[in-house]
Amino acid sequence: MIIAAIKPFKLEEVREALTTIGVRGMMVSEVKGFGAQSGHTEIYRGAEYAVNFVPKVKLEIVVADSMAEQVVNTITTTAKTDKIGDGKIFVIDVESALRVRTGDLNDDAL
Repeated sequence: MIIAAIKPFKLEEVREALTTIGVRGMMVSEVKGFGAQSGHTEIYRGAEYAVNFVPKVKLEIVVADSMAEQVVNTITTTAKTDKIGDGKIFVIDVESALRVRTGDLNDDAL
């Protein structure tokens, strides 16, 4: 399972790139968080205020082990802006997968 937090405006570009390499599905969530940038300040109607959590998009993608490195590389190159807050990617082993409709297991369920 690849979990990636990316900038929201990069979502469609990343989705297209992943579809091109054969990724057939993913879960997408709008999330807020902070990392090295620890939020930032903005000015609204002349008043400065702290934005402690930055909007991100979280992708959750489960692929066969043989595709994991390619998926990570694709997300990395597509989501990169060379600016702080580009995101993070985590790779986690999945013990099992089951397709509810058919009962397919593991790689067949992907």
